[in-house]
Parts: sequence; structure tokens; C-alpha cells
Amino acid sequence: MTVRFILSEYVEQALAQAVYDKLDDGTYAGRIPVCKGVLSFGTTLRECEDELHATLEDWIFVGIKLGHPLPVIGELDLNKEPSRESVDAL
Repeated sequence: MTVRFILSEYVEQALAQAVYDKLDDGTYAGRIPVCKGVLSFGTTLRECEDELHATLEDWIFVGIKLGHPLPVIGELDLNKEPSRESVDAL
């Protein structure tokens, strides 16, 4: 049986849509266009990627906590109420 972690999949699919730019001063900027406001900066591309990952996770958690609608990425919709299976299903 394969265990699916929807939040991890959502983060992976969102990061796959990331756009990075090298700035005039040699640093990097990253953003995820579908996730408005998610952007990062770093002195190296790797640092920028790591910052973008952390920023995205924080953005998702704050959005869920405050009830903000989050974009559907792929077929992953974090706006749906979670469904629960009975203990007997385990």
C-alpha cells in the first residue's frame, strides 16, 4: 500500500512551477506564479531554492489557518474539507 501525503505532493508540484532569475548583482530571485506572493531571494541558486521552499510551506500553513483559498495545483485541492475514514477501514 502506498501512503500519499497530499501536502508534500502539493509542495513538490508547486515547486516544479518555480521560476528563477539571476539578478544584476549576481544574486537570485525565485517565485511561483500560481502562488501569489511566494517569492524568495538568495546569494546562490540553491539558497534561493531553499528559501522558496520554506516560504511556500509557511504560505500554505498561514493560508489554511486563515481560511484563504489556495490555488489548485495539478489535481490537488487543499481547499476541500478533509474526509475521514473509519478506524475499521484501517
